[in-house]
Amino acid sequence: MKYEVIEIKIAQSVQANLTLYIQEQYPEVYGDRKRPMVLICPGGGYGHVSPREGESIALHFLTAGCHAAVLRYDVAGHGVEFPQHLLELAASVSYIREHAKELTVIPDQILVGGFSAGGHLAACLGCFWHEEWLEKLMKKELGVTKESYQPNGLILGYPVITSGEFAHRGSFENLMGKKAQEGCECIGLSGSELEAKLSLENQVTDNVPPVFMWHTFEDGAVPLENSLFFAMALRKAGVSLEYHVFPRGGHGYALGTKETAIVTTMKEIDPQIPQWMELCKNWIKYSYIEK
Repeated sequence: MKYEVIEIKIAQSVQANLTLYIQEQYPEVYGDRKRPMVLICPGGGYGHVSPREGESIALHFLTAGCHAAVLRYDVAGHGVEFPQHLLELAASVSYIREHAKELTVIPDQILVGGFSAGGHLAACLGCFWHEEWLEKLMKKELGVTKESYQPNGLILGYPVITSGEFAHRGSFENLMGKKAQEGCECIGLSGSELEAKLSLENQVTDNVPPVFMWHTFEDGAVPLENSLFFAMALRKAGVSLEYHVFPRGGHGYALGTKETAIVTTMKEIDPQIPQWMELCKNWIKYSYIEK
């Protein structure tokens, strides 16, 4: 495996970086083999980037025949607000696609995954990649068009989606910062309009790529309604979806195993939850690798 950390410099980035986990090519065995890429955005309420939802999960995707990457995006403590996080993710997808040949990545099989607030970030790119305001910003910063950062699939684990009744308020407060009062000039929205814009169940169109999504019924931090609302919107828009709800488990269970549990409590473990990874690998296999 080749391991590389790439600094992501765009707009107001402070310390954003992209860690690449690239499988060795071994041309004498595999020939000119290329693979899908799974780019992961860990959660953390836009206040930190959770290590439990990064490398351990990325390494599992290598066994699915993919390359993997983890984006450690800037957060509220770095003084950034929307759309900085989205620009960093779009720049990361653009980097991977631009370097697809040397990374042996299939350029139209770049999947963006995310957990909790990282799921909101991934879903933002899925919902907004084609919009004019984002392309304008990306052209200004990197000189790239929307085709450069278009995601080809989304993998969402217990995602933050709605800014309404069932919102995880902390995520939206960290995401918007002062823009909650001042508005977002780059999109031309007031603070209340921006909050509505970031309620992603209302932003789904048929431009959203295929989605694999899972949640737990007992999640008390990011209620199940977040993914339910998104699932219903995807259904209405005709977007392909595989969706799993596990009956037990709270928020932030990651792999649901000892490997990703918090050591002081060890509560993020449940015998059913690890199934999501095998289900997701199967989804990748039949939706991308063997389609």
